[in-house]
Amino acid sequence: MTYMVEKLSEEKVFKDPVHRYVHVRDRAIWDLVGTKEFQRLRRIKQLGTTFLTFHGAEHSRFNHSLGVYEIVRRIIDDVFDGRPEWDNRDRLLTLCAALLHDLGHGPFSHAFEKVFDFDHEDFTRAIILGDTEVNKVLKNVSPEFPEKVAEVIAKTSEKKLVVSLISSQIDADRMDYLQRDAYFTGVSYGQFDMERILRVMRPREEQVVIKKSGMHAVEDYIMSRYQMYWQVYFHPVSRSAEVILTKILHRAKQLYKDNYAFKHEPQHFISFFSETENVTLEDYLKLDEAVIMFYFQIWQNEADPILSDLCRRFVNRNLFKYAEFDPAKEYKKLAELNGLFLKAGIDPDYYLVVDSSSDLPYDFYRPGEEEERLPIHLLMKNGELRELSRESEIVDAISGKRRTDHKLYYPADFLADESNAKDIKKQIRTLLE
Repeated sequence: MTYMVEKLSEEKVFKDPVHRYVHVRDRAIWDLVGTKEFQRLRRIKQLGTTFLTFHGAEHSRFNHSLGVYEIVRRIIDDVFDGRPEWDNRDRLLTLCAALLHDLGHGPFSHAFEKVFDFDHEDFTRAIILGDTEVNKVLKNVSPEFPEKVAEVIAKTSEKKLVVSLISSQIDADRMDYLQRDAYFTGVSYGQFDMERILRVMRPREEQVVIKKSGMHAVEDYIMSRYQMYWQVYFHPVSRSAEVILTKILHRAKQLYKDNYAFKHEPQHFISFFSETENVTLEDYLKLDEAVIMFYFQIWQNEADPILSDLCRRFVNRNLFKYAEFDPAKEYKKLAELNGLFLKAGIDPDYYLVVDSSSDLPYDFYRPGEEEERLPIHLLMKNGELRELSRESEIVDAISGKRRTDHKLYYPADFLADESNAKDIKKQIRTLLE
């Protein structure tokens, strides 16, 4: 299908710390960046609570979305252009999907989703297809264009090659966030030779493949991703902050259901807290991280001791401590700790929390399984395609191996205060050591 592609009179650029420049030549892309729904992403952090661990991690979903767009633009314009396997009529579709792939993320992203049982991809689709500025821009391309873009992001599009550029085990999304997150956190783990990977990418009917000569660059990319997950994304201090964040929202939601009289009514949260009201797209778009932090600030002064304490902890970075925990072996200890916390007057629902993190750095093809993943294929000199782990000993060593980590979070300062329940708190400390 051919879409109306209007070009700008002159190229626009965004200065970018990772890619140097983000180039925009298409009117639709420029107009999408200017929509209020896309500008909202400036107010959503890319790494949620990680800024409380790595102080430089203040970058936004806006930064990242532009970065993913730029990587896809370079692949299409500099690598795929003119190759018979690539249909250049899909260019604008691919660029728009890359730019908008994270459009529906809520404040503090995944923590927020867990509390309210949302999926940001549902809201991405709602923004693209709803009565929004984004929808109007996309419809200027063609009436059916918003649906086509939404299908690519939802991975239901028949254009599987386009989908693979944005969502696969070696896609523009991962290539941008690894480098961007490494840059802003100040670590070196996320660095890899993206220039080399882009040069050896080749289009095929259903996915991007990599020339065999680029295998070592891909190995480096996969190991960079592995290290970033365990050194940055799953950092126990960031997880502590996320635990407190989720408990604040759970507590506020429970108080609202119990008809608690807030000193300042949580207007922005009412549809989220109420089981009788549906959260509208308008409600969702009004709630960003600046709004949430406003409520956390004022909730420090609430009469409810749990809500006020948790908010003070988050705002002032007085986080929970953690202990290693094996739920399969230590479930009896957890039950004992719950009982002791109750005796000490500390609510274990909010102050004794097991948090688990899990990652699968690379997987081969497992048809029919949940979260089925297409593997990375290498293009051999004879034209044959070979799955990456069959050629790489490094990748084979980690293929299909899921690593999981469990931590038990608790307020060490509460346990150190021996003004009451001194003996019980001593027992708790002994169990946590």
